[in-house]
Amino acid sequence: MKNETKFAHIGAPKAGLGTAVNPSISRASTLLFDRAEDLYRSDIRGYGRHGAQVHDALAEAFTDLEGGAGTVLFPSGLAACTYAILSQVKSGDHVLLTDSCYGPTRKFCDTYLKKMNIETEFYDPRIGSGIKEFIRDNTSLIILESPGSLSFEIQDIPAICKVAKSNNVVTIIDNTWSAGLSLNPLKLGVDISCHAATKYFGGHSDVMYGAAISRTKSLHNAIKQTAKYIGNASSPDDAYQILRGFRTLVTRFRQQEATSLVLADWLSSHDRVLQVLHPAHSDHPDHALWQRDFTGGGCIFSVVFKPCSEKKVLGFVNALKIFGIGYSYGGFESLCIHCDPQLKRNHATSLGGPLIRFACGLENAEDLKSDIEQAFKTVF
Repeated sequence: MKNETKFAHIGAPKAGLGTAVNPSISRASTLLFDRAEDLYRSDIRGYGRHGAQVHDALAEAFTDLEGGAGTVLFPSGLAACTYAILSQVKSGDHVLLTDSCYGPTRKFCDTYLKKMNIETEFYDPRIGSGIKEFIRDNTSLIILESPGSLSFEIQDIPAICKVAKSNNVVTIIDNTWSAGLSLNPLKLGVDISCHAATKYFGGHSDVMYGAAISRTKSLHNAIKQTAKYIGNASSPDDAYQILRGFRTLVTRFRQQEATSLVLADWLSSHDRVLQVLHPAHSDHPDHALWQRDFTGGGCIFSVVFKPCSEKKVLGFVNALKIFGIGYSYGGFESLCIHCDPQLKRNHATSLGGPLIRFACGLENAEDLKSDIEQAFKTVF
């Protein structure tokens, strides 16, 4: 069964006389029991913080999406990443983190893990099997993100996972870019796949959510227990909205993916552009790896402008009329940000010019092209 069919029906209640098509929202802190003997059972929920029926339906959808053994839900994508990390480390450990990771994940490892006496070492995202040279006796975790945040490097996931498994090191990937539709990292050997469901799954830029999908039950239970001990909880209303987003995910993703390729193709020959960084575009340096491991693209990509002043870059972004200025992606509206102020890399070579990221929404692609062109003409 294809994803669009599965997602239209997954988690739906069994039809009866006038049954609602979606699970009901149950708002509760206290859960009541008719027998005192059941209050301390470990096989059932004892408190509202542990979720409700709608959470179960949503977790089932994420687990099915990537063929995992279980999913833990979180109130944000960053929480999905940080709780998954915490479930696999202890004081004295060594963590390998891709240099192209999401900025807040980098900050978490650089600050919070450091306070726990856990060392984070950044590796070149294109290192592949060469990562074996960085494995130590106390290496417990390798964190991947493919494509990389902002700069869109594609990692050799199978090669890295092969090294990790031979050294009993757990792997985690931030799989937000693909929505799990164009990349299935668990099938490539990754242990835990994390999503900022805030993006594609929410789809309307009005809810924050996260999910961590594990390849095995033991990994799933480790994240589940960590989340329980630290007090993780997410709203049933938010879970409902993310499940609702699943229903239309494939259709929205396909349009946004197609629009990103239209813009990438057009911008690749624009006289103001030095380079387009879109893995699905044939000019991307890692395009062959993308073709091997991915079945499609995503809605965001970056563009390197030919050298110009920061004033002109900011003027370009400010001149856009359809593209909004803001973080995130996967919603109905297209967005644009200037990346240079947050582009922190230990292994990066110079891109040769300012970096701009475009996130494609559901607007018409030709209208978006016209908006970019008028912004260029306004500033340059």
